[in-house]
Amino acid sequence: MHVVATAGHVDHGKSALVRALTGIEPDRWEQERRRGMTIDLGYAWTTLDSGEELAFVDVPGHQRFIGNMLAGLGPAPAVVFVVAADEGWRRQSTEHLAAVDALGIEHGLLVVTRSDLADPAAALDDAGERLAGSSLGRCEAVAVSARTGDGIPLLRAALDRLVARLPRPATDGRLRLWVDRAFTIRGSGTVVTGTLGEGTIRVGDHLEVAGRSVTVRGLQSLERARDTVPAVARVAVNLRGIGTDEVARGDVLLSPGAWVPTATVDVRLGMPQSALPTHAMVHVGTVAVEARVRPLSGDAARLTLREPLPLRAGDRAILRDPGAQRVLSGVLVVDTDPPVLRRRGAAARRGEELGTYTGGPDLVHEVDRRGAMRVAEARGLGIDVDEKLSATSQFIGRHGDWLVNRTTWAGWGEALVGALRRRAADDPLDPTLTLEAARAVAGIPDRDLVAEVATSAGAEVLAGRVGLVGVTPSLGDRAEAGLQAIEARLAVEPFAAPEARELEAAGLGPREIAAAARLGRVLRLPDDVLLLPKAPALAMRTLAALPQPFTTSDARQALGSTRRVVIPLLEHLDARGWTRRLDGSHREVRR
Repeated sequence: MHVVATAGHVDHGKSALVRALTGIEPDRWEQERRRGMTIDLGYAWTTLDSGEELAFVDVPGHQRFIGNMLAGLGPAPAVVFVVAADEGWRRQSTEHLAAVDALGIEHGLLVVTRSDLADPAAALDDAGERLAGSSLGRCEAVAVSARTGDGIPLLRAALDRLVARLPRPATDGRLRLWVDRAFTIRGSGTVVTGTLGEGTIRVGDHLEVAGRSVTVRGLQSLERARDTVPAVARVAVNLRGIGTDEVARGDVLLSPGAWVPTATVDVRLGMPQSALPTHAMVHVGTVAVEARVRPLSGDAARLTLREPLPLRAGDRAILRDPGAQRVLSGVLVVDTDPPVLRRRGAAARRGEELGTYTGGPDLVHEVDRRGAMRVAEARGLGIDVDEKLSATSQFIGRHGDWLVNRTTWAGWGEALVGALRRRAADDPLDPTLTLEAARAVAGIPDRDLVAEVATSAGAEVLAGRVGLVGVTPSLGDRAEAGLQAIEARLAVEPFAAPEARELEAAGLGPREIAAAARLGRVLRLPDDVLLLPKAPALAMRTLAALPQPFTTSDARQALGSTRRVVIPLLEHLDARGWTRRLDGSHREVRR
């Protein structure tokens, strides 16, 4: 299916033209038919001679309904621009062409209507020249009479040629459907309609709209039930999980988790900086939202929206003066996650930078600007990470869920190694860092990345701590001598743990003891009971020879030790699963 919107001055025959082409009345409201003027958006469709299905979004031409007109024109990829032969170019013709040009719509037809009432030649020439100066360029033109049918076959053939030139839509990516109507159908519930510009929607899909999770209960396109509808298409979506009063025009039906709504965007404009207002209405898709406008430099500006929207670089929008009801400028969104501007001159420099942006998000630029970003964040900006990463591997590396600039990665490693060297010099008893401390000191955004950064920089991670390869805790001469003396005694009496006063006399305070334990030279049990690392295995040989089960007193006598040592040792053996406690006083060796 293809979708085109109508555009043109009020009462120039847009709706009559759609009726003549489709046989469907696009004016949905009785008030519209009574007044002979389209007020809201109308919809109709036909099958062209080639077999292609074509849907029309019929927009109002009156100035008072310019917001409705922009809601219909925004999502459409092509336009049929209508001018009446008997009236020629009028004020709203200019307004509608300004909107078409602002949105950057490049595909369209010029149709001069009411050729039965006046010679269409003058209108064709005048309107053709005006359209030639817009984004439409010199498009094909046809003169018709909706009343007599004259020229309608030629128009249908021209529409076939138009749709054949339209670019192929992206049907396999994330979905975004700007809602233009929401209503209730008895027995079905909430239904929303819109022009599906990208993605594919299926019955049973789980989507998001208006902050709610919803399920697609049913689909219709061109009044036929469908299981699947790919872009581009007019579609009616029956939703489960939301009431009609909770969704309205301007809401957006989205693939869950695939879009990151933003309230701050950097854009390029089609108007002088001096003419920029401080506040304006921004029209994108079917929504109109107030925005604060901050000029940068060149043709760039920053828009702060009243509410966040699911936008991406490359989106087209319109800046409108709400008081004068006129289009001010087209808007090309170039950055949906712009940097904060704090320093003097930052706005001007940012404007110069944006002058090189053409719209689509660039993976290298986005990662470079941040140093690192999550894969999901890049995809939320509309970047196909899997496709782009292979072409940018010399600049960017993927590490789990992260994309990291290679210079940034090397910088993390250098910062980490530098911090470890300082740590080793300042604290030889503990020359290592915890994973969290290493993350913080190197500026790494995620602790899961620390081990890989450390390894790539020549450091190592052991027992949850990061250290330089070959650098171990140094006890100092006095503590080293004291520890060696204790080790020698424990080699003879393995369960005669030193008392606190002996440790103090040996120069082994809490930090020295912790360092010795990290070195694996002692086993540190609760209450600073120190044994050799082989003590548990020695104890098991003795305990296994006892009649089973045995008491704590039995163990104490067999090991030739004290309750101060034996109780934490037995609890250690229990924790390792070597012994099992049966009751308050008995244990047994596990066989």
